[in-house]
Amino acid sequence: MNAELLRRSLKLAIAAFITAAIAVHFERITFAWYPLLAVVMVVDDNDEQTIAAARGRILGTVMGGLVTFLVHTILAGWIGVLVSMVLMIPVLRLLGWQSALSTATLVSVMFLMIPGHAALNWDYVFNRALDTGVGCAVALLVGLLLWPRDRPLLLSRAETQLRERISGQLEAQRAWLAGRGPRPDPLPPATLSVSIDQMQRWLTLEQSGPHRRMLQRRRWRQRLLLWARLQVHWNQWERLLAEVEPSRDLAPSLNPLIEQLQQPSWKAKGTSAATQVIAPWRQAARGAERPLVYLAAAAELTPLLAGITSLALLPPLSRGTH
Repeated sequence: MNAELLRRSLKLAIAAFITAAIAVHFERITFAWYPLLAVVMVVDDNDEQTIAAARGRILGTVMGGLVTFLVHTILAGWIGVLVSMVLMIPVLRLLGWQSALSTATLVSVMFLMIPGHAALNWDYVFNRALDTGVGCAVALLVGLLLWPRDRPLLLSRAETQLRERISGQLEAQRAWLAGRGPRPDPLPPATLSVSIDQMQRWLTLEQSGPHRRMLQRRRWRQRLLLWARLQVHWNQWERLLAEVEPSRDLAPSLNPLIEQLQQPSWKAKGTSAATQVIAPWRQAARGAERPLVYLAAAAELTPLLAGITSLALLPPLSRGTH
């Protein structure tokens, strides 16, 4: 079973169970489906999105209830639903509460199912908004207390996995060039792009979180920009390598890249590493049938080494995050 899916399912189940227990225990919550519906709509895997959903849920309930109450005193049935929606859309856009539109629409439909005008009053609207707030509060507490998101740790682990994946692929390529193993299959481009995109989403969410200063000190935005550029050159490098014949003279040229990736502190190797990486490929191009392939491979190794060296110059990650 997918561990992430199990985690999300448990979060939703526990939040719904606690909300249902509160609704049953306190008799003032007349309609249990309001807080339960709030839980289903608010619970999200990202804490910031959970808070935003809760805010939109409460604002939508209040605005939907108020507009529906006013319309309900004049119109009833589906005509009242239509008029309520027509009024709510410009009001919510004017107030900047577009995220509350879906909730306000749902509340309008549910409120207008009440047959009598007297049943839908200010007291009813206030109580339903309070019931919704209970569900939102439970969803927030479950998400923040039981399963908090440590995105700096996730970012560090994802970067470590990227380094290990590329380093392992380079080792397999070095063994193939030296005649000690088969030609390795290229890494699927989606494998790297998915990891980098996920890291970018985590970083974007954390920009407004409590760890934003720490992420700025460790230059995570610059890290992801470098990884995105490295991905482009890496994909081109593997395409060119598919047209190269194995040679023992070329195998040592990958050593500086592998060592740089495997260094815990990511110390830069200097200009001698660039010469060690590029020179064998230019030398091999002189006697090759397709010299342009070897020269193009050397050209791609240059930005690869430069990118890895640039990553080495950024502030190191703390040991606790690995």
